[in-house]
Amino acid sequence: MSFKRSLPAVILAIAPAAVVLVIMASILYGAKNISAQVIWDSVFAFDADNVDHQIIISSRLPRVIGAMLIGVFLAVSGALMQGMTRNYLASPSIMGVSDGSVLAVTLFMVFMPNGNPNLYIASSMIGSAIGAAIVFGLAWCIPNGLSPVRLAILGTIIGTFLSGAADAIATYFQVSQNISFWYNARLHRMDPELIKLSIPFAVVGLTLALCISKSVSALSLGEETAKGLGLRVGLTKALAILSVVILTGVSVALAGKIAFVGLVIPHIARFLSGSDYRWIIPVSGALGGVFFGALRYCRPFCQLSL
Repeated sequence: MSFKRSLPAVILAIAPAAVVLVIMASILYGAKNISAQVIWDSVFAFDADNVDHQIIISSRLPRVIGAMLIGVFLAVSGALMQGMTRNYLASPSIMGVSDGSVLAVTLFMVFMPNGNPNLYIASSMIGSAIGAAIVFGLAWCIPNGLSPVRLAILGTIIGTFLSGAADAIATYFQVSQNISFWYNARLHRMDPELIKLSIPFAVVGLTLALCISKSVSALSLGEETAKGLGLRVGLTKALAILSVVILTGVSVALAGKIAFVGLVIPHIARFLSGSDYRWIIPVSGALGGVFFGALRYCRPFCQLSL
């Protein structure tokens, strides 16, 4: 029992080492293997004329860092949504949040093809907010609409509609090829500048998620119980949705819609950590980052190059 209680702390303690291991393995091995000395030189003595240095700095390093960040964002978002709604089927990909982001990015690329990269992230977050608002707004209006099964069905329907709208707009304006990146989630096309721009948003979203983790634990017991404990339920839900919108919007802006990470990883974290979201949320982030970073080796999934 004592080991079970200490397991979340153990996971978080070894997470930094696992992150470093995944990053090193992702840089060292690929279609062309690169030595550790070359990696060292590329970081501390970068030579723009050296092909290996270019591969590391412009391709492999952004790819693995971006993949790990996305894994963290989606896993934490899924944990928040599942705790907030008491629905273990909840995740950004199922509740229409990711599809709203894809639609917003599609509209942005159609009407502002040369827009500032900052606006990719902003438009994606706006889209995720709209997707979440539509799903939860309709669920609130439907009798028993917030029940786990009905909420999941409603989220799937709205998500399919938003995704279909994005496809239709892309086809009509003949930009399907240009925005196929966001539909296929090809991790090998990570934009280093976009990753840098996403860091401040990520810090805000993750900090917010950690700050409300105790409140989410109370909320996961039920609204009546949470109110009895003195929790401001409306404020907690608003902050949780804000965190989900930020993290999901950033992840879609970086690599498009990615399913199941936000659904599966929180279940694993809950199995390992128990019912306390003060542990579930950080453990979900650690597992999601390492898991998705390790998927760099699954070539059919990631469509890797170099």
